[in-house]
Amino acid sequence: MRRPVSSLSLGSSLKVKLVRAGFQFTTDLQDLAPEHLSAEACISQQEALEALQAARAREGGASLTALELLQEEEEFRSIVTFSSRLDEALGGGVPVGKVTEICGAPGVGKTQLCLQLAVDVQVPQSFGGLGGQVIFVDTEGGFRLQRLVDLAAAAVRHCSLLAEDEEQRVAMTTFTVETILSNIFLVRCCDYVELLAELHLLPDFLRDRPKLRLLVVDSVAFPFLRLHDDLSQRTRLLQGLGLQLIAAATGHNIAVVTTNHMTTRLQGGQSQLVPALGDIWGHAPSIRLLLQWEESRRLASIVKSPGHMEAAVQYQITCDGFRDADQSEQLQSKRPRIQTDQ
Repeated sequence: MRRPVSSLSLGSSLKVKLVRAGFQFTTDLQDLAPEHLSAEACISQQEALEALQAARAREGGASLTALELLQEEEEFRSIVTFSSRLDEALGGGVPVGKVTEICGAPGVGKTQLCLQLAVDVQVPQSFGGLGGQVIFVDTEGGFRLQRLVDLAAAAVRHCSLLAEDEEQRVAMTTFTVETILSNIFLVRCCDYVELLAELHLLPDFLRDRPKLRLLVVDSVAFPFLRLHDDLSQRTRLLQGLGLQLIAAATGHNIAVVTTNHMTTRLQGGQSQLVPALGDIWGHAPSIRLLLQWEESRRLASIVKSPGHMEAAVQYQITCDGFRDADQSEQLQSKRPRIQTDQ
């Protein structure tokens, strides 16, 4: 697990300078010479040397305690969805360092939410965002550039209205539709072989791009549809895929978001809609969101999470993106989860 620069034993002003220069984690400082860090972060060479020594000492230190891990996890911000009610239910948004699955029937808004997150992860830090980059793996051909442009333009307008101080106004000069598009790396995969190959190259890709904070796989089910006749092979491949995504999320402190189809399961003589790919895959995501229609309303439900209560909130898909529903009366149901293994 990468450790944030903010956890180092350095002066607060020095840590702020490092973070603003793009050095979010101690691993970002590895293999840097003091003069290089001095130039990149606009700090003195003495400060650069202190930062490098602190980072290397921390990376080579003993294992962390559970309390230290909790404190470090609290350093990471979540990615907002622009639905305040869903963000509240998730404790701030889609979390960094975990795998989140969005499942639902076709047309309910899974890809729309993924595109929204690809924009929202780039909200500048001065506005409470991550200021990060995205890799978007499209396996179904659902990526729509013009739709992404619309969402980006709406996000820029939203943040420009919120800008109050000089730091936020300066941040808005680089938070534009063009920069948003340039920070989204699109990968098109046509089958499971290409998907697994891309994920095999992912660690090197992440190391070269320390600002990357979100990986989207839309969808994880589609590439494996042709393997329905060989369940043992599909199970092995899905187990490996799940481990790779978990390692990427925890090892590089990025949010991993996947989408999944729904399928019919027969049980006790009755059929019910459940997420595809079976119980083996169901253990991979830490959080599972179910998007569904209830008559004319769209509902987003947290159906699996070790750290959140069950919740169902209304949402809508507008021309500006994923938003709260207009209706004043929201369906809310919350109760403590008693099991989280599926």
